Amino acid sequence: MLKKSLVLMSVSAAFYAQAQDVSILRNTADVYSSTPMVGSSKFNAMAGANGALGGDANSLLTNPAGLGVAISGEVSGTLSIAGNKNKSTWAGSTIDYSKTTTDLGNIGAVMSFPLMTETGWKFINIGINYSNQSLDNYVESPGSNDVIKDFSDGKSASFAGHAYNRYGNLSKTSFGVGANYNHNLYIGAGLNFFNASIDQYDTAAFKSLADGSMEYFDRQNTPMFERSSGFSATVGVIGKLSPNFRIGGAIETPTFWRIDRDYRFYNDPEFGDGTASESRDLTTPLKATVSAAFVASKNFSLNVDYTLGLTRPKYQVVTGTESDLNSFFKDNYKNLSEVRVGAEYRVKQFRLRGGYSFTSNPFDALTVSQVNPDASTSDNSYSNMMLNSRNLASFGLGYDFKSFYIDASYQYVTSKYSNPFLRGIETGNPATDTAYYSDNRIMSSDYFAVSEVKNNRNNFFITFGWKF
Repeated sequence: MLKKSLVLMSVSAAFYAQAQDVSILRNTADVYSSTPMVGSSKFNAMAGANGALGGDANSLLTNPAGLGVAISGEVSGTLSIAGNKNKSTWAGSTIDYSKTTTDLGNIGAVMSFPLMTETGWKFINIGINYSNQSLDNYVESPGSNDVIKDFSDGKSASFAGHAYNRYGNLSKTSFGVGANYNHNLYIGAGLNFFNASIDQYDTAAFKSLADGSMEYFDRQNTPMFERSSGFSATVGVIGKLSPNFRIGGAIETPTFWRIDRDYRFYNDPEFGDGTASESRDLTTPLKATVSAAFVASKNFSLNVDYTLGLTRPKYQVVTGTESDLNSFFKDNYKNLSEVRVGAEYRVKQFRLRGGYSFTSNPFDALTVSQVNPDASTSDNSYSNMMLNSRNLASFGLGYDFKSFYIDASYQYVTSKYSNPFLRGIETGNPATDTAYYSDNRIMSSDYFAVSEVKNNRNNFFITFGWKF
């Protein structure tokens, strides 16, 4: 039988009851506090490192001053083929999942306007960039015959597994302007508009000890459907220290999100089972990016970017739930940082590119009380709870046909994290109830189960572009 125990260290039991689902914490950091970084194949092959190089519409993803580097117009479109694979291990068993999605990953355009003046201002350029990425993720964790739940009707069942399922997309549309002063100083500014769509499910399965039949339980307030929009602004500068060295810097304001959520509720004291809606306002971190580039010649360039989140996520407080969320982020959220390194080598019309990036874990170490596969219980600390650091390696090829070009790139992304699930409390209070519900029974537990998840992503990109 699952027993009562502690919850996350330094967080009250009321917090997790009111927070409804640990996926809210995960989505706040992983979806709303990150930004889509799917660019052209060139951008992706260099791991998104272009903050001091610029030259195309993808500058709006890092430093809008890069728009000012362009000396001609350009338009491109990128097809994204994203492969996602999860391996979830618990109780000595592993369940694999893999899915491939194909979508329009990026569209970018720059209009270049030479300034026929006697001043140092050479160009004013206008850019637009659309970046889109899939949020689809499915993690199915094995069960254990030794973990038994005794229900209130006297029947018992063993834990047969858990599934977390998320569908959706995150997009960023940016408009910007960049200026070129004497081919030595570039400045720029951009406006960013975000949209997110998330359909999310959280299901636990139990197997009857009496007849072996399976029963499926949905977590309170799931399935959940979110439609969200956000806004931020970016300013940046790039300067040439010499013909071969450049430095750059950019600031992106916090993103101001409005999150509209529809969800299914169960066993409400007044309304029974039904659907409901709510809205939340979220402010995600202010971000700064510093960059340096080495341009040895027309044939070789190297760029390094470092991005740091300067603040933490914060919800506008309407109820105690938002206060508890803010307390969690205040106590346990680390300023997110990312390092990106990319290089390009040109041989006549051929292009060879490569890159690497590292993104840090956004959370401090957390301690949970958990049920183990043998039905024993323990308090365990995890440095990778819910999310973890991420490594990305990339390379790409391209060919320039003068006015037209075609590029291709590949990214391999890896991450390992501990996945908490199963904990749910039945309180009778709809604001704090987080139990699991089937058509016949209620499953509650003060214990988490924690599986280990290894995530690998294989992303391919093909870009067709035109310079004019």
